[in-house]
Amino acid sequence: MLAAWERAAGSCAGSRAAEPPPPALSSPPSPPAADPRPRGRRGGARRSAGGAARRRGLAAAAASGGWRRAAMGTAAVHLLLLLGLLHAGPGGEGRKGWRRRGPAARERGEAAAAAESFPLDFTAVEGNMDSFMAQVKSLAQSLYPCSAQALPHDLRLHLLHNASVTCNDGSPAGYYLKESKGSRRWLLFLEGGWYCFNRENCDTRYDTMRRLMSSREWPATRVGTGILSSQPEENPHWWNANMVFIPYCSSDVWSGASSKSEKNEYAFMGALIIQEVIKELVGKGLSTAKVLLLAGSSAGGTGVLLNVDRVAEQLEEMGYQGIQVRGLADSGWFLDNKQYRRTDCIDTITCAPTEAIRRGIRYWNGIVPERCKLQFKEGEEWNCFFGYKIYPTLRCPVFVVQWLFDEAQLTVDNVHLTGQPVQEGQWLYIQNLGRELRNTLKDVTASFAPACLSHEIITRNHWTDIQVKGTSLPRALHCWDRSLHESNKNGKAPLKGCPIHLIDSCPWPHCNPSCPTIRDQFTGQEMNVIQFLMHMGFDVQKMAQQQGLEPSKLLGMLSSGN
Repeated sequence: MLAAWERAAGSCAGSRAAEPPPPALSSPPSPPAADPRPRGRRGGARRSAGGAARRRGLAAAAASGGWRRAAMGTAAVHLLLLLGLLHAGPGGEGRKGWRRRGPAARERGEAAAAAESFPLDFTAVEGNMDSFMAQVKSLAQSLYPCSAQALPHDLRLHLLHNASVTCNDGSPAGYYLKESKGSRRWLLFLEGGWYCFNRENCDTRYDTMRRLMSSREWPATRVGTGILSSQPEENPHWWNANMVFIPYCSSDVWSGASSKSEKNEYAFMGALIIQEVIKELVGKGLSTAKVLLLAGSSAGGTGVLLNVDRVAEQLEEMGYQGIQVRGLADSGWFLDNKQYRRTDCIDTITCAPTEAIRRGIRYWNGIVPERCKLQFKEGEEWNCFFGYKIYPTLRCPVFVVQWLFDEAQLTVDNVHLTGQPVQEGQWLYIQNLGRELRNTLKDVTASFAPACLSHEIITRNHWTDIQVKGTSLPRALHCWDRSLHESNKNGKAPLKGCPIHLIDSCPWPHCNPSCPTIRDQFTGQEMNVIQFLMHMGFDVQKMAQQQGLEPSKLLGMLSSGN
């Protein structure tokens, strides 16, 4: 990171050198009158006059632009103090880093010292990390105004060297990478995007969503958002990590292990793609990692549950036992409940999730973790695709993020909120769905479950806004990170005032006031929670009576999110 700032500083310095000088604050001095003294006696006077001129010049410079250098100097001192405190972390490693600058370094002079950089391990900083990072960035930008533009924010595409590991259509799979040389934390994100489970709906998927089955039209770069963002304001605790985005092009919930052949029109290699990406990243710095967070949303979230232990085992077999592997599953905790209205298994949307996975796992040659597989009879491995069934078998710690009223779950359950008021049976089904999902999370150590109607969150730029019981999702993740750090360090319990088990208790969709904005599908206008519930056919009088409340009291509770 410092090296990037230094490069930015060089370009900024060049641009500043081209700026016109500041305007004079007074008229230039008149030429001096001729000195009547003999030439031999003028030297002292000339030196005296020259010294006065230089002093006047310095004063003018101070009056015009010196404030800028003074401010930058102060900022530099503050920045060096902050970085010094950071580098002098546990175990005195920082002091060793500074000692490396011995007499030889001092002989190179101040210019060389200013260009020198050293690695920083940001995992050493605990506590108020978001505030610290915001200060560092602010100070860096005050030193070098163009540094923010010079820092690389894009993730760049790398197609896999092993051409036998492919997307559905046989094109090479790959990943997007943004390296952060000073960090020993790695975040690998698995993209989501449903699935297909037979030739017919895979053909339809290829015609309508080709980028989810082929790499041929992938862009060369991507900009990370949410937890993949490089901006501390958007991503307070992970902005400086090495970021990896793995596009979803296998349509198999990251579980397949079958290649394309004459018999198989499509390849399904989701599980193998993850393994191959890990192999390549080891040569790009993952070998020195301290923490690897495998994250994913929707089908990618389920993919995290299916693959997190396998990634840990792979790294152990490669000789990297010191890397702490963790999981973050967003919107991938689905239920194998009965549909609101049963339909034939015609396509991805109408097919019940249990039946779709049963068919898919055979079509994909899907693989599931061995520890989960042993919990069920042969042929019933499909059970491992459902979070509450696989979670108890996992060895790696996993943080579960799940909307209590997930739109994708409602879709496969055939509850379609088309903008018309829902029927009473639908309303009861929706409420029961929230209760069922809440119950499946009660024994999950680290969870964040807002009572909202939505789908996916961790890569949205508004992910910092959602709260459960006054705690935001980034804060909860940071508390989880700290609790794991402390437990690995000395067996302490999770820190007080730093909650990691956060589940809304209110029973209706969007009863949490921090839920994402809902818009009327026909007018496009925003709706508050009361308008939304009325829109869905919510009967305030009847519900208040059931709860033993006055209607006005119930409306007040809904407005405040209680």
